[in-house]
Amino acid sequence: MSLSEQVLAINDDLPIRTDKPVHSGKVRSVYWLTEEDSRRLIKEKGYNVAADAPLAIMVISDRISAFDCIWHGEGGLKGIPGKGAALNAISNHWFQLFKDNGLADSHILDIPHPFVWIVQKAKPVMIEAICRQYITGSMWRAYTNGEREFCGIQIPERLEKDEQLPELLLTPSTKGVLKGIDGVPEVDDVNITRKNIEDNYAKFNFSCEEDIALYEKLLKEGFAVISKALNKIDQIFVDTKFEFGYVNDAEGNEKLIYMDEVGTPDSSRIWDKNAYRSGHIIENSKEGFRQFLLNHFDEPDILLNKNRMDERSALAQDNALPLEAMMELSKTYLDIAAKITGAPISLSDNPKAEIIKVLKEEYQLVD
Repeated sequence: MSLSEQVLAINDDLPIRTDKPVHSGKVRSVYWLTEEDSRRLIKEKGYNVAADAPLAIMVISDRISAFDCIWHGEGGLKGIPGKGAALNAISNHWFQLFKDNGLADSHILDIPHPFVWIVQKAKPVMIEAICRQYITGSMWRAYTNGEREFCGIQIPERLEKDEQLPELLLTPSTKGVLKGIDGVPEVDDVNITRKNIEDNYAKFNFSCEEDIALYEKLLKEGFAVISKALNKIDQIFVDTKFEFGYVNDAEGNEKLIYMDEVGTPDSSRIWDKNAYRSGHIIENSKEGFRQFLLNHFDEPDILLNKNRMDERSALAQDNALPLEAMMELSKTYLDIAAKITGAPISLSDNPKAEIIKVLKEEYQLVD
């Protein structure tokens, strides 16, 4: 099987039984199960959810998204070999560590295959919960432009690029386009302040105002657990994005949980600690690929300027990236996943066939 055939690029065409449209995001596809199958699995598997909770199969892909575009490589390569398995393995590792440390639950109920999660439906909090331990990326760009207030937080003078911040900063942004909120532009992924959230907590999907402090607590706790674990393997947890949502347990109690992936090279910056001490940045995350793209194209402003989205989309669609760059990113994902989990990531020759087999034979979700 060729390299391009080993990559799971299309993940919204599996014959999983569903009576709703398949939702395909940048990287994951979601198959909502029928009410009958949801109830059956909850009973058979003993999931700690309400008996009538909607369940879904979430299938990750090997697609690579950066600057809100999907990129491809030479030779028909439509993704990064090993990426999907690496991301899921890392998230699964952190969620288990969260559980071991008594943190909040996640929306993941079961892991039938390295590419697959069974999840319960959650009411998402409409916030990209970001925390930063170092000044880099968009925060550094704003700082160099003279901004000393970021998400309503005062930033000290005389900071250097990639320097550790005096304290961990929570810098939220919007998840999706939110309308009718004073002081918050109606665009996706715009920075917001804590006061924006306090004044409009219901519009951000918080059940009560007190849960603002709870989400901040969960964010800090999750960051601390991952940061401590990464430090033990000589890695620095630079910054990350978490997502949160509400679900009900088997007794009908509502609880705030972690959603989506956590602490992965896609949702975080991870630096090599020894290299950082010697004055160098080695990116063990997707950030290295983002920097490659900025250097690869003649006009990096196309990738950074949201007003040039049409040009950016054309750039991604019309340019096959060098195979070397795609495989270097593959190595980044596989190496950091092995370091974090303590085991090499096994790559499949035919992940799609494996997924269908396990969902058919062990979960009766394929006709």
